Amino acid sequence: MGRPRILILGGTSEARLLAEALAARDDCDILLSLAGRTEKPAAQPVPVRIGGFGGAAALADFLKGGGYDLLINATHPFAERISVNAARAAEATGMAAIALRRPEWQRLPGDHWRDVRSIPAAIEALGPSPRQVFLATGRQGAHYAEAAAQHHYLVRSVDPVEPPLALANVDYILDRGPFTLEGELALLSRHHIDVIIAKNSGGGATYAKIEAARLLGIEVMMVTRAQASMVKTVETVEAVLAAVAHLFPSAMKRGV
Repeated sequence: MGRPRILILGGTSEARLLAEALAARDDCDILLSLAGRTEKPAAQPVPVRIGGFGGAAALADFLKGGGYDLLINATHPFAERISVNAARAAEATGMAAIALRRPEWQRLPGDHWRDVRSIPAAIEALGPSPRQVFLATGRQGAHYAEAAAQHHYLVRSVDPVEPPLALANVDYILDRGPFTLEGELALLSRHHIDVIIAKNSGGGATYAKIEAARLLGIEVMMVTRAQASMVKTVETVEAVLAAVAHLFPSAMKRGV
């Protein structure tokens, strides 16, 4: 067969590293697809398309029309809709598919976690008494805080929350990880945070807030992940590269 064509559904640091590693081999054609939720995405080492596909059937048509041989889902662990659509599109086309899903964070001694199913469940679990809340789930779910206006919220996101929350007590921070432990300790202390709402995203870029919470004895409302992907799932970029080499051994040999 000719050069394998691979579509990577990205938006994570792992997707960028994977694209970089595959591009360096120069033995396959790569397209990285980003959802377009971030206004100024980081530079990527391969050609990029921006925007959604319009559902599983449309993604399947895109894969067939583009002559792709492999679909790699390297989206955020909480990008549930695209993960389901990717699995359905792969099944519909009979195409090989791999999901790159970084490991979850694990509770350690000193952590004060309360597992919750969703951001709304976390907001409800805050209780009726006013609290100083670090809402560290990004802008997509920030509006759920409006259901509990008695709390004071610190909202951190890469892009602005639009429209701004209909809350009297809210502060915004625009920032992109990775974050340092020293910086997170200072942030939590400066804003007198007594509870954090976070998604169990895994990875190192945003883990510092969890370490800081442990050191300061701060409670974390930890939003748990949905069920794992329906396709073959691996946890590291290296495991994806090994799977690609297994699927396309002749192409990989040419790239050595």
